[in-house]
Formats: sequence, structure tokens, C-alpha cells
Amino acid sequence: MANNSSVKQAFFNRRMLICVFTGFSSGLPLYILIGLLPAWLRSEGVDLKAIGLFALIQLPFTWKFLWAPLFDRYIPPFGRRRGWLLITQIALLSSIPAFGMLHPGPDLWAIAYLAVVVAFFSASQDIVLDAYRRELLLDNELGLGNAVHVNAYKIAGLIPGSLSLILADHLPWSSVFFITALFMLLGIAMTLFVSEPVLKNGAPKTLRAAVVEPFQEFIGRNGLKSAGLILGFIFFYKLGDSMATALATPFYLDMGFSKTEIGLIAKNAGLWPSVVGGLLGGIWMVKLGINRALWVFGLVQMIAILGFAWLASVGHSLLWLGMVIGIEALGVGLGTAAFVAFIAHATHPLYTATQFALFTSLAAVPRTFANAATGYLVEWFGWVAFFLFCFVIAIPGMLLLFKVAPWNGRQELENAQ
Repeated sequence: MANNSSVKQAFFNRRMLICVFTGFSSGLPLYILIGLLPAWLRSEGVDLKAIGLFALIQLPFTWKFLWAPLFDRYIPPFGRRRGWLLITQIALLSSIPAFGMLHPGPDLWAIAYLAVVVAFFSASQDIVLDAYRRELLLDNELGLGNAVHVNAYKIAGLIPGSLSLILADHLPWSSVFFITALFMLLGIAMTLFVSEPVLKNGAPKTLRAAVVEPFQEFIGRNGLKSAGLILGFIFFYKLGDSMATALATPFYLDMGFSKTEIGLIAKNAGLWPSVVGGLLGGIWMVKLGINRALWVFGLVQMIAILGFAWLASVGHSLLWLGMVIGIEALGVGLGTAAFVAFIAHATHPLYTATQFALFTSLAAVPRTFANAATGYLVEWFGWVAFFLFCFVIAIPGMLLLFKVAPWNGRQELENAQ
């Protein structure tokens, strides 16, 4: 009964509602860049090679830790978190409609430069939103709060990925980008109405302190060996899952599924199990704790990888396609909820922006670099052996749990609070 009461108290409160808005505001600009922008370019006749190069605009999300110290050190009007949120959100609201003023043929380079600007402001907003969320949530709410944020992030993708595309069949692209950008007003409204988190020890006194002290604090708090193990865990925990899904669509095509089959089943069997998995993961974490959730959800992630290997051996089967996509999405939802909560717990309140940005950037490295080798691995191994390889690659991250989050151990990072 006490457990059920604690779940209800954690789920139904103002902080969870704020996490809905942080997730939506964070996801919208990214999905504009990776979903709506390529659709616009392709519909205007831009070739696939040029569109593929636009993937490089995501680099600010990998390198955001470089300028994150600025958000810990300097305090603009409205506060250290709310002030920077307003600046980045207004910049996004202003810059996104500018796409509609350009033409993909003659203005392709201008579009590329504008996309980098939008990516920079989007990554900057993420830095501040991550820091604000960490300072907002109580320790026992980290799992659920981050799960709510991640799911709202995914649902935000329905705006540029669905609504905006429908509008594009009836309105000029200038109107589409303008209407899509207006959804940033939800994030701005949140920023205006929420309160600034209380910071007991004040901001770092100098920029040098904001850059150096987060690293010194993290190593000093955990020790050099433990700090290295934590960073290794952050790198490896989702590596196998990330590599297994890097070529998901080409894999489905190779298995003989049509684009229509992939589109219909992937949309329904992929998005909603992921959302449900994230919410269930957050609720279960209230009872399990972060350590045990990392073990349980990590095992689900690994089993989901084996589902791809099974599908590769079975071949064309709509039933198995739906089951594999659904189980994988559920595993990703669960694993991400625990993983983001762990990262949040690993930060110190005084250096939240810098440390959170560093950890999430490290977690993004596999997506950026390791995934680039997946095409070669498939050519060498074939699909079945490739997915078995991805399963094996996931094992080091699980083994590191013995050190960084033992099943019966107390959360090692609690002394950061």
C-alpha cells in the first residue's frame, strides 16, 4: 500500500507536468531537423546524397559539453536556468520560420547554415532543460520524471513528423515552418510560469571554475577508478542496442518488407510501446530504485536485440516484424528511462549543466561513430551474426553494473546530493 501511495505521489504532481513541457520543448526542434527538413528538401528535388550530408548538423548535440559551462557560470535576467531557457527558446521560435523564406535549389548552403544555427540553439536548450530537470526533481522522482520527459520528447516528433507533413499538402512550406515553430510557445509559456530552482551554494565564481571544477568534483567525489568505470558504463550500456537499430530500415527492406508495411507497422508497433515502456520504467523505478532498474531493463534491452536475429532467420513475417519492433521499442523505453535517471543522479547540483552535457555527449558517441561501422559489419557477418555481435557488445555495459550499480548496493552517487 505504501508503495502504491508513493507511486501516486510521484506521478501526480506539478513536477511531472513540468517534465511533459520540458520533453516536448526539447524534442520539437530536433525532429524538425531530422524529420521535417529532409522531407522538405526531398519534396523540392534535392538529391539523397546532399540530404544525407545534412546529418552532420547533429554535431552540436555531440559537442554541447564544450559550451555548457557558460550556462553554469553566467546568470542572465530571469535566473540561471529560466533566463537561458528563454534566450534559447526565443532564438528557436525566431530561427525555425526562416527555413520557409529560403528555397532548396539556390539556397541549399544557406539552409545548411541555418540548420546548424537551429541545431546549436536546440542543443543549448537541451543543456539547460537537463540541468533544470535535475534540480527540479526529488531523488526518488528521477526515474519517473526523466521517463515522462523522454516520452514527451518522442511525442513531440508527431508535430513535424505528421501534422506538418499533412499541412504541407495544403499550405506553402513558409506557412508550414511558421506554424510548426509556434509550438515552441508551449516551452516559452512553461519557462515563464515555473520558478527558478534554488541553488544553495551559488554559481561557479569564474569561467575557469565552471570549466575545471565539474571534472574535479566528479573525479574527487568518485575517485579516479570509479569515475572511469562510470564513464565506461555510460558509453557501453546502450551501445549494443544503438548499433542493432542503426540499420533497422535497410534490414527490414532486405527481409522483403515493403515501405508501406514498414511505415504502418513501425509507426504503430514502435512509437507507442516505447512510450508505454518509458512510463512503466519510470513507475517501476519508484519501487525498484535506479540500480535494480538498470539490471532489469538492461536485460530486456539485450533480449530485444536477439529478436532482430530471430527475424533475420525467419524472414518475411508481418507478425514477427510487429513483435520484434514492439519488444525492441519497449526495451528502449525501459532502458532509456533508467539510463537517463542514472546520468541525472551522477551530476552535482552546482555543475548540473556541464556534467549532464558531458555525460549525454559521451552517450551519443556510439550513435555518431560506432554506428558508422555497422554497414561494414553486416557485409562481413550477415544479418544474423551481426545482431548476435550486437548482443555480445551489450555485455560489457551489463558487467559494469557490478561496480557502478550493484543489485543490492546503495546508489553510489547519492553523496552528490
